[in-house]
Amino acid sequence: MFPQTKSLVDARPLNEKERSQEAFWFPGRWVGGVSLILAPLLLLSGSLLRLPFHFFFPQQLQAFDKQPTLLFIAYSLFLAGNILLWPGILTLVQLIGKSQPAWAVWGGIMVVLGLFARTFHAGIDHLAFQLVDILQVEPATKVIAETYGAFHIVSSLSACIMLGWIVLAIGAYRSSTLNLWASIALSSMAALMLGVLKGSSVVSIIAISGLCLALVPLGIRILFAPPRPSIYSVIKWTLCIVALVILLFYFGQLG
Repeated sequence: MFPQTKSLVDARPLNEKERSQEAFWFPGRWVGGVSLILAPLLLLSGSLLRLPFHFFFPQQLQAFDKQPTLLFIAYSLFLAGNILLWPGILTLVQLIGKSQPAWAVWGGIMVVLGLFARTFHAGIDHLAFQLVDILQVEPATKVIAETYGAFHIVSSLSACIMLGWIVLAIGAYRSSTLNLWASIALSSMAALMLGVLKGSSVVSIIAISGLCLALVPLGIRILFAPPRPSIYSVIKWTLCIVALVILLFYFGQLG
């Protein structure tokens, strides 16, 4: 299942250190497997929380004005899932690339660029919500309405947000990384709304549910494939990651 590279220099048997070096790939099965499971679930959780509100930006700002904590959590979960998805996508690309390198490269590049674009949109969402706190909802809505179509270079990535998932899904099917139904489910992400202050709709939930159906089982298979780490290693790395997240959080609060 996992990538191996062949030596182009000599054909002698590899020792243990060399086999480890040959088998290395980024971001690795553990980070990639966790990403494939966790990121889609975070995206789905955030989308479900904002489903009760109309998806267009005036209603999203009104919803934030009335329920700021709920909307903050919803948008934060979606953003966290979007950011954490990139290791999973690189892992999927790695698997596809073993037999379908062209589909893997183009699908991977387009999807990752799409993730960058959605992160940019999330930054604007955050600023818009701060305007509601500072200016109140009606002036904030007016500011967003008058600047909604302002040009930025990230708008050129809109096609990548949609088409990347289709290209990646075709590669996943052609490489037998995913079966037909899982590949179709993955391609449903092309239907997820894009842009600034976009809430959720039934179509959004269907699209992200398709992502979960495609990637979560793949992540589980990757994590449970041999060789498996010892309990000691799992506990050690879990504690290290938790400590790192806490440290990064407090460092970020310093401004």
